[in-house]
Amino acid sequence: MFLVVGLGNPGSGYAANRHNIGFMAADELVRRYSFGPWRKKFQGQISEGELNGQKVLVLKPETFMNLSGQSVGEVLRFYKIPVENVIVLHDELDLPPGKLRVKRGGGHGGHNGLKSIDAHCGKEYRRIRLGIGHPGDKSRVHGHVLGDFSKAEQDGWLMTLLDAVASEFGRLTKGDDGGFMSKVSAIVSPPKPKAPKKDKPAADNTKGAKGASGAKGAKGDKNSDATNQPQAGEGIDDISGAAKVRLERADTPVSNAASAMAEALAKAFGKKK
Repeated sequence: MFLVVGLGNPGSGYAANRHNIGFMAADELVRRYSFGPWRKKFQGQISEGELNGQKVLVLKPETFMNLSGQSVGEVLRFYKIPVENVIVLHDELDLPPGKLRVKRGGGHGGHNGLKSIDAHCGKEYRRIRLGIGHPGDKSRVHGHVLGDFSKAEQDGWLMTLLDAVASEFGRLTKGDDGGFMSKVSAIVSPPKPKAPKKDKPAADNTKGAKGASGAKGAKGDKNSDATNQPQAGEGIDDISGAAKVRLERADTPVSNAASAMAEALAKAFGKKK
C-alpha cells in the first residue's frame, strides 16, 4: 500500500496559491484514476483507489502546512504503512516553473510541510518537488508562495505539469523514479524539432559536360581518319556522315541544358518550401 500526500493549506482563500500545488496534483490524480470520493478523516481529506494492482491512499492534510506531519503520521500508524511507501507532492522554490525532481530522504530545505513530516514520520519518504520558481529576493518569498498562479500559468505550464504527473504516476509505484521524471519532462518540455535539412541546388554539369565531350572529341580526333575532319570552305552538306553528326551535336544550343538546370533548381527550392 502507498500513501500519496499532497501538501497545501485548506480553504478557498488558498486554493489557487503556488503553495497549494501539492493539493492540485493530488486532486488531478484522484480525478484521472476515478478514485473514491474524498472523506474527512485523519485531520484531512482522504481518497482510496488502485494503481498497477497496488492500493493507494491519497491524503490532503487540513492542519495547515506547518502541521502536516500530524495528519500523515495518523494515517501511517492506522494502516501500518512504512515511511518508504510515502510519496509527498509539494511546491519547490528552487526549481523553475514546470520543472520536477524526485528525491528520497534528505533535508526539508526550509519547507514547513516537509519539516513537520520529518518530525512525525522520519525522512525516508519520496518527495516530488514541483517547481514554482523563486521570486529572486528572499523578502518576496512569502508573498510569492502564498500568491495565486496567474491565469497564463494556470492555462499554460501548470495544467500541463499536473496532467503529466498524474498520467505517469504509476511509474512511481513500480519504483521507476527516473522513468517518471523523464516522461514528465518530455511532456512538459518536449524537445524542439530539428530543422529540416536544406536540399542542395542541383550541380551545374553544363561546363563539365562540355569539357568532357571536348576532351574526348579532341582525343578521338587524333585517331580518326583525316577525311572525316571538316576542311576550310566546306559546308555542312559536304562533310562526311560521322563528322557531320559531331558538328551538329556541337552546334546544338545550350538553351536545352540551361532549361533543364532551371527546372532542377525550381524543384530543389520547391522542396525547401
